[in-house]
Amino acid sequence: MSMPEPQPEPGREQPRLDPWGSTVIDYSKVFTEFGISRFEELLPRVKEPHLYMRRRIIMGHRDYELILDAMERRRPFAVMSGFMPSGKLHLGGKMVMDEIIWHQRMGAAAFVSIADMEAHAVRGISWRECKEIGVSEYVLSLIALGFDPHRGFIYFQSENRMLHDLAFELGCEVNIGEMSAVYGFSGDVNVSKCVSVLMQSADILQPQLAAFGGPKPTVIPVGFDQDPHIRLTRDIASRARLFTVELVKREKDEYECVRVRAKTRDAASALKEVSSRLGGEKRAYEMHVDVYGEPFEEVERVVREAEIELGGYGFYPPAATFHRFMRGLGGGKMSSSKPESYIALTEPPEEAAAKVMNAKTGGRATLEEQRRLGGVPEECIVYELLMFHLIEDDRHVAEIYEECISGRRTCAACKKAAAELMHSFLKEHQERREEAKNVLKELDVGKKWLEVVKF
Repeated sequence: MSMPEPQPEPGREQPRLDPWGSTVIDYSKVFTEFGISRFEELLPRVKEPHLYMRRRIIMGHRDYELILDAMERRRPFAVMSGFMPSGKLHLGGKMVMDEIIWHQRMGAAAFVSIADMEAHAVRGISWRECKEIGVSEYVLSLIALGFDPHRGFIYFQSENRMLHDLAFELGCEVNIGEMSAVYGFSGDVNVSKCVSVLMQSADILQPQLAAFGGPKPTVIPVGFDQDPHIRLTRDIASRARLFTVELVKREKDEYECVRVRAKTRDAASALKEVSSRLGGEKRAYEMHVDVYGEPFEEVERVVREAEIELGGYGFYPPAATFHRFMRGLGGGKMSSSKPESYIALTEPPEEAAAKVMNAKTGGRATLEEQRRLGGVPEECIVYELLMFHLIEDDRHVAEIYEECISGRRTCAACKKAAAELMHSFLKEHQERREEAKNVLKELDVGKKWLEVVKF
C-alpha cells in the first residue's frame, strides 16, 4: 500500500531538489524533509543484492516493497530510467545503468528513455546532436554493460508517439502552479521545459500501459536530485485513477473496512460495477463502497481490473531507489562541463588512468603521519572509485578500508592499483561497445540510429 506524499506546511518555504541544477544534497535531511524511506531496512529481503545495495550506496527508496513483493511472488514488474543526451556518459550515469541491468536480470521488464526532448528544451542541444550523443554515448554503453535490448525497450522520446499521447493525457492532471511549486519554475521558464517534465512522467508510467502488459509495479533508479520527478509522477498516477482504495483504520494493525472511492463523473455506475465484483460484506454509499472481510490486496486487484475495463489506467504509484552521488575526481561536484572532474566511459583508458593518479585522496600530509594516524577513506575519491565501480568482492573492499585507516596502505599504492583497474575496465568496456554495434544492427530501430551516428 502506498503512503500519501508529504504535504507542504502553509507559510513555510519548502526545501527543494533541482533535477537540472547543481544542488548539494544533505543526505541527513532528505529522509525527513522529503519523506524518502531508508533502503537499509529492506536489505534483508533482497536476494542477490547489487553491490550498491550491499555497500549502502543506494540509501533511500519510495515504495520499493512493491518491487520486492513482485520479485518474491514472481509477478510482473518493470524498471525504468532515462538519460539526457547532453554530453559524455561518465561513471555517475553508469550507476543508473548498472541498476537497470540488475533489475532486468532479476526479471524486470526494462525500459530506457533517451530524453532528447529534455536535452533540446533544457540544454538547447540540436536534434541531430541528441541522436548522435544518445546512440554513441548512451545506447552502446548500456548494451556493453549488459543490457539485453531483445528483452528491453530503448527509445528516444521524440520518436515515441505512444509516449506523446500519454503525456498529453497526464497533462490534464497537473497545472503550471503545481509544477512551479515542485521545481521552482519562474515566470520566464519556457513552455517546452514544462512539456519535457510531462514527458518524463509519461516515461515513468509508460511501462504500465496495456501495450506493455498493463499495470505493474515499476521502479525508477535515480539520484536524490531526481526526486521531484518521482513525487510529481506519483501524484499524477494517483489522480489518473478512476478509483482510490484505502484502509479505514479502527485500531493499530486492524482495519474496519477497505474503502473504494469513485473519482469518475459517472460514479454511481462505476461503483455498481465494482461492487458487483467484490466479495465480502459491502455497504454502498453515493461516492464509495465499504468492503468488510476481504484483504486489501484482493480488493485492490479487483478494482484495478474493473478500472481498466472501464477505460482507466489502473496505475501503481511508481517506486524509486535513490543512490548517493559520486564526487568529482578533485573532491567537489562531478560536472559535465569540467572533463577533469569525471571519467567518461568513452575516453582513452590511458587518460582515465592518469586522472585516477591525480585524484584527491584521504591521505595525510606526510608518509610518517599516514603510517601513524592512518588515512581517511571517507574523504578519498580513489577509494570511492574502488568501492563504486572497480571491485566486486566486498571482502576486498573491507580489507582496503582497514589497511587505509590502520596506516598499512599508502595512497601511492592505492592509486596505482585503482589506475590499473580503471584502465582494464575501460579497455574491456570499449571492446564490448564495438560488439554492441553489431547487436544494434540486428534491431530495425538500431539500424536507423546507426545511420545517423558518425563514428
